[in-house]
Amino acid sequence: MQGMLDREGPVPVYKQVAEMIRTRIMAGDLGPGEAVPSEAELEIEYGIAKTTARRVARELREQGLAYTVQGEGTFVGEPGTPRPADQIPVYQQIAAGIQGRIEAGELLPNRRIPSEKELMRKHGVAKATVRQAMAFLRDQGWVFTVEYRGTYVSPAESWPRPTK
Repeated sequence: MQGMLDREGPVPVYKQVAEMIRTRIMAGDLGPGEAVPSEAELEIEYGIAKTTARRVARELREQGLAYTVQGEGTFVGEPGTPRPADQIPVYQQIAAGIQGRIEAGELLPNRRIPSEKELMRKHGVAKATVRQAMAFLRDQGWVFTVEYRGTYVSPAESWPRPTK
């Protein structure tokens, strides 16, 4: 898609990308409550910088086409637009993946889980999203964090008990 961008013309690149996404929204390709491509996805898809991708989301918000939920992403519609049930927030998807690896015995108690940088790279997300996933896992008792050392798998007795 990046070939369609006029990087030398008078219209800023972020406005061009926002217009392409606006077209997808108007065509129904992105419906109310659905996620707009993330900053990381925009960077890859259009070959743009992170700051440019961030301006795309702001432009869509200013046009009233989208709203942003801190740590979850930008979504089509006005704030409060219901989101499709299949759209679990990215931080919860990351947390579920780590929880699954703990339950499967891939990540062992008192052993470090993948670093923020590894998780950011693997999932194409911002540091804040990874930190939100860690906070979610900590709140449930799956992991604990040691300042300046990392995040570790909690002892099994700290894990949440399955609800029946």
